[in-house]
Amino acid sequence: MQPFLSAGLGRKRGANAWVMSRSDLDTHDMTLAGLDLIKQAMSIYDRDLRLVLANLQMQKMFNLPADLVRPGARFEDTIRHLAERGDYGDIADIESFIAERSAQARTFEPHYFERTRANGTTISIEGSPLRQGGWVAVYTDITEVKAQEALLRNRSENLSDALLQRSEELSQTNRALQASITALEQSKHALTVSEDRLNLTNSMIPAHIARVDVSGVYTYSNQKLPTVLPDRASDIIGMHMRDALGADVFAIVAPSFDLARAGHPQVLEFEDAPSAKHIRLAMTPEQNAEGNVSGVYLLSMDVTEETTARAALTHSRRRELAAQLTSGMAHDFSNLLTIILGQQSRLDALDDASDEVAEISATIKQAALRGGVLLDGIAQIDAQRTLEPRAVEMSAFARDLEQLASAAVPEGVSLNVHQDTKDTHLRFDPGFAQDALLNLVLNAVEALAGPGEISVLLRRDGALLEMTVTDTGPGFSDHALKNALTPFYTSKAGQMGRGLGLSTAFDFAKESGGAIRLANVANSGAQVRIRIPYEPARQITPGLILLVEDTEDIRVLVRGYLRKMGHSVIEARDATEAASLMEVPGLTHVLTDLVLDAGTTGLDVAMAARGAVPVTIITGLPPDDPLRQMAAKDHAVLSKPFDYETLEFALQGSAS
Repeated sequence: MQPFLSAGLGRKRGANAWVMSRSDLDTHDMTLAGLDLIKQAMSIYDRDLRLVLANLQMQKMFNLPADLVRPGARFEDTIRHLAERGDYGDIADIESFIAERSAQARTFEPHYFERTRANGTTISIEGSPLRQGGWVAVYTDITEVKAQEALLRNRSENLSDALLQRSEELSQTNRALQASITALEQSKHALTVSEDRLNLTNSMIPAHIARVDVSGVYTYSNQKLPTVLPDRASDIIGMHMRDALGADVFAIVAPSFDLARAGHPQVLEFEDAPSAKHIRLAMTPEQNAEGNVSGVYLLSMDVTEETTARAALTHSRRRELAAQLTSGMAHDFSNLLTIILGQQSRLDALDDASDEVAEISATIKQAALRGGVLLDGIAQIDAQRTLEPRAVEMSAFARDLEQLASAAVPEGVSLNVHQDTKDTHLRFDPGFAQDALLNLVLNAVEALAGPGEISVLLRRDGALLEMTVTDTGPGFSDHALKNALTPFYTSKAGQMGRGLGLSTAFDFAKESGGAIRLANVANSGAQVRIRIPYEPARQITPGLILLVEDTEDIRVLVRGYLRKMGHSVIEARDATEAASLMEVPGLTHVLTDLVLDAGTTGLDVAMAARGAVPVTIITGLPPDDPLRQMAAKDHAVLSKPFDYETLEFALQGSAS
């Protein structure tokens, strides 16, 4: 309760008095000095009928003692003082009179009346309620006005008594009417201030607040529709929802609107296709006392971030489940695939193998390699993929890519993979690159939806390696060009696609220090270009390699690979044996499994090497395994299963 806040009169009422700060007292004195100059008496009482302010004319007009014009004085005490002094004439029961006057005052209604005091003077009392509570009253001495009216009556012999009486009544009515007009203007001002404050609040809320009538025509809007649905008008009052929202959005919300205007509150979420925004719309019916709906209040919010977060959480849970299902068997399964590849390489080495055997051998190799890709892909679902750059033989990379991609290209679609990088070996992550390009080829197949052409070009463009996938399909829509790189985005309407196709390509480009470009090609279709730094790989010369592996079959297989490359090989089963061989003269490289016998690991082997020679670690553990992540911080890591070429490139990369 603080009337006159605009004047800075902050007050705290104690048990019997009001307490004001020094600045409050200064403001109070200045306010009173100004009010003391007016001719009318004035008093302001709060909602508890305690005095907030009274000017000097108030004290003089009613000859009030000082304690009754101090802030905090009770209205009842002032009435009692005037009644006991006879200001109201003879009163039979003063307490009843005080109670009646106090009850009238507590209604806080505008009022105007005139009364003749016991001393013969006549005063008018004009009261107006305050928005904060309480009321202000102005007392005017109209004795002279009344005397002039009486004199006019006495001197106007030609005027009838009825006319004079009517004139006096009109004069009094005009004064009362003026008081009512003042009260109405004050109420109007209070309503205007309240409405302005409400409109300001609504305009600052990051949501669209509106009302429509039962026909769907806007009767109120906080003009925030464009912040929720881009490219819509802000001034929509008088417009129908169909015109303001657009035909497509209105078709989505219309069924819910029909239910809302039937009296049923509605909440729905939908996607605005042009902007890719997800919108939540709440509809609340406005019902009168009879229960009839006269309109619907609308609250629209952009919940794109919330929706994306929910989708990301769903995919994250899927990744966690995939990791739980695969981490336990990944190591053993990768060992089996490595052995299969080893046996396949022995088939390839047979000089008298028939064409049928060669074909079977090639099929076994591709199946095993594909099994490794699938195993790695499932493991990659669990966490963000880490970059594993190594030396890549470009002609073999292009050949393998074409062989894998061809299996996914349907009949009627031609696939052309061309490699023109000049350097035979480049350094990048071949697995990540292959996944990115395969995803782009699969996207192109989806876009073609029939016969067409897909081309993959690997070439050098200055200091960049450019990997371009082009198709002869319809090209990207404007919406896809704007949002295609967003994680979980998919243009496959009504399908549950992961939405990671272009996102995978984007991740590869970003992690490799490059960029990705999307475009539509004239007389063709969509084109995606991955551009990463062009980095030739250094070749490793034959040397002496320490091989540390506890599985004999794999040790025999890898030993054969290394000797075929021209290396000399010494072997150990665990970190303890390896440590004793580290001092062998001429050692050029260490190749070790991550999980070894006797409770040791490849990290123990790497520690024994003390950085004197490069260390490459091979493992079947998934990328998110803590032990593998620890190894990848300082050493090259090669995933099982691998073939001869993959091991050769890995050793080249670790030597770079």
